[in-house]
Amino acid sequence: MPQPLSSREGNLFRQVVRNYEDKQYKRGLKAAEQILKKNAKHGDTMAMKALILNAQGKTEEAFALGKEALTVDMKSHICWHVYGLLYRTNKNFEEAIKAYRFALRLEPESPQIQRDLAVLQIQMRDYQGYVQSRLAMLQARPALRQSWTGLAIAHHLAGNLADADQILKTFEETLKAQPSKTDLEHSEMLMYHNTIIAESGDYQKALDHLQTSCKHNLDRLAYLEARASYLAQLGKKEEAAQAYRALLDRNPDHTEYYDALVEVSDIPKGDLVKRKAIYDEYATKYPRCDAARRLPLDFLTGAEFKTAAKSYLTFVLDKGIPSTFANLKHLYSDDSKKTALREVVEEYLSANAKDETNADSSRGKGAAIYYLAQHYSYYRSRDLPKAMEYVDQAIKEDPNDVNFAMTKARIWKYYANPQKASEAMEHARGLDTKDRYINTKAAKYQLRNNELDNALKTMGMFTKADTPGGPLADLLDMQSVWFLTEDGEANERLGNLGVALKRFHAVFNIFDIWQEDQFDFHGFSLRKGMLRSYIDMVRWEDHLRDHPFYTRVAIGATNAYLQIHEQQSAKATNGVNGANGGDTNGEDALEKKKAAKKAKKDAQRLEREAADKAAKQDPNKKSAKQDPEALKKKDDDPLGAKLAATTEPLAEAMKFVLPMLQCSPQSIQAQTTAFEVLILRKKYILALRCLKAALSLDAEDPKAHEQAIRLRHALNTDLASLAPKVAEVINAEFTEISSSADLAKLNQEYREKHKASPQHVLSSIRVRKALGEDRASLAKDVVALLQIQDIKVEDAQLAQQVLKSWQSGELEAFNKAAGQKWPESSVFA
Repeated sequence: MPQPLSSREGNLFRQVVRNYEDKQYKRGLKAAEQILKKNAKHGDTMAMKALILNAQGKTEEAFALGKEALTVDMKSHICWHVYGLLYRTNKNFEEAIKAYRFALRLEPESPQIQRDLAVLQIQMRDYQGYVQSRLAMLQARPALRQSWTGLAIAHHLAGNLADADQILKTFEETLKAQPSKTDLEHSEMLMYHNTIIAESGDYQKALDHLQTSCKHNLDRLAYLEARASYLAQLGKKEEAAQAYRALLDRNPDHTEYYDALVEVSDIPKGDLVKRKAIYDEYATKYPRCDAARRLPLDFLTGAEFKTAAKSYLTFVLDKGIPSTFANLKHLYSDDSKKTALREVVEEYLSANAKDETNADSSRGKGAAIYYLAQHYSYYRSRDLPKAMEYVDQAIKEDPNDVNFAMTKARIWKYYANPQKASEAMEHARGLDTKDRYINTKAAKYQLRNNELDNALKTMGMFTKADTPGGPLADLLDMQSVWFLTEDGEANERLGNLGVALKRFHAVFNIFDIWQEDQFDFHGFSLRKGMLRSYIDMVRWEDHLRDHPFYTRVAIGATNAYLQIHEQQSAKATNGVNGANGGDTNGEDALEKKKAAKKAKKDAQRLEREAADKAAKQDPNKKSAKQDPEALKKKDDDPLGAKLAATTEPLAEAMKFVLPMLQCSPQSIQAQTTAFEVLILRKKYILALRCLKAALSLDAEDPKAHEQAIRLRHALNTDLASLAPKVAEVINAEFTEISSSADLAKLNQEYREKHKASPQHVLSSIRVRKALGEDRASLAKDVVALLQIQDIKVEDAQLAQQVLKSWQSGELEAFNKAAGQKWPESSVFA
């Protein structure tokens, strides 16, 4: 047991707690030291000191002191609580929950411990534990509204909708005085209660509750939408139609209201006249409404479609609306509509040419030319020479229009000429230097052209000028995921794998930060009463890593680690100073080492200069040495050298692979990328699972075909050495290619089946290499891909990458032939 404190030292201890809460860490440490001088084994003071040390970034010292405090006083709830806080700040949430539970046993009445435990339980999605914690909090403080709503939310997330409904119903019945109509929290709670009833499927009960308890709800839009939905679900179609008409009167451009109104109006799908009459009614009633004019184009066909398209396009082109093509390109999946839209715009342009006397005519002409430039650059109707011709006409009409200049840059991108695309987008940026969007587009195109410094300089025009570390540090602070991803991919293309991994890890960490950001809202949303928004946030966070950027970054990082593994394997095979070209390789390595060292010194110099500049601008700002937060932010590996120097690249890659497979199971690229890591690690069952997933998504995918044969080829060699149970599972599950199959013959049949597809033929060539065929003869087959009639520049780039990876002597001939085939492209120069 700790020594009892005197009144003076008791006051000092309370001061330590206040100093910690106010982030006055130096004062807190000083006060704690004064207590510990006289009471060296006072566990609570030791625990508070550990907490302060942890806040200063001294994590190891804090944990050691926290453990010592527990050994001194195992029955102190403060020691256990602090121990849990230490684990929480270091993201070990399971251990933090255990420590909180110990603390709660010792001090069951502590609201702070109970609150911290509940927050961790919802963060970890321990819904049953969260229900118990919220129930205890309700029993402790039943007078608070948030105690009731917190328990209802716990039951709701746990799937106990009836219990959540009953809790809120009980709370509403216990109110002695009815809250005022302007009470926002009560209004929100009633709408939340209504959504719980609706989710249970009892729409009649939800409608009754809505029309009684929520009749005067402050969120009128939510009330009206819910009422219309419930009426439609209950089959009360006349009332539902009136409700949706009321909603359309509020917002005639909301597309979902039209779909719902058509559905409840009992109009057969084939009766296009009646369906269109609804849209015509609102187009007449609201002349400026776009949705009522555009939506009929989705279901009309033939002559009716062309008439409606002519009316709509005349309306929007006369106004010179730049987003016209973006609003209509989804129709291009239908060839007849694609042709009709082009014909209508060409007719409009011809008619417009006859009347050039007014400004509206000139504006319409530019909009029509711009539409055709986009039409011919779109992948479903691509004709790049025509696209370039039209965009040049548009620019001639208005040389200062940013949209026209951006489209020209996009056309150069489709030509596979990133250099001219970057130059064109930079020209577009110069037309409007105050527009952040065009600024970011210019930076993106510069990154695609591997202009890393120029891209950072361009982004620096819209970042804080005094940020230590320059624009990149500010982009990291702003969590600019797109820039970090593009920069990482550009560095990977250039072979700067350390910097690439640095960027990919930064994005990976940003997703972790977004996950942790929930902590602030678990309590805040309850206090403010924003219950429906809170539920939406929790559900959104559950699918956070489904975002395409997460998968893209995981694939990029995995590929970088695969390259590192390949380089390390090559070094291990050939030796650092092999007989063939050993001196040259050594010189290259030395030059790379010198370049990396120089770049590191330059980065450190620039960082110091930026810090000095910031200090001069704000003399009250602390230096990095004085400010522990600055020390914590300081990057000791700015070029990612430590990441690239890993001795276990495949193990590091698995940190990206496992979450990617869990969150993006429908991405065939994710499955095939994961396969590459797993087969190298000889995790054949997991590799087989990825292969089967890829084949289920696309049985004819070229990469999946290649991997299937590679896996069978590897198993033919290694199956006997595997554990009997593993071999049994593989034999039972790997039914796509039998162990006795002739792999070369199977591959040849696949090639014949897809001989018109360059990517499939290239895949069959890679398979032949994997089966041991001579690389020199295979390289000639890769060059022969250029003779395939339907080959595209993207296919040629894939073939070029294969020849580069093989270090083939045929690369020069390939580039020459491809350059003649696509003279506008720069990638074959």
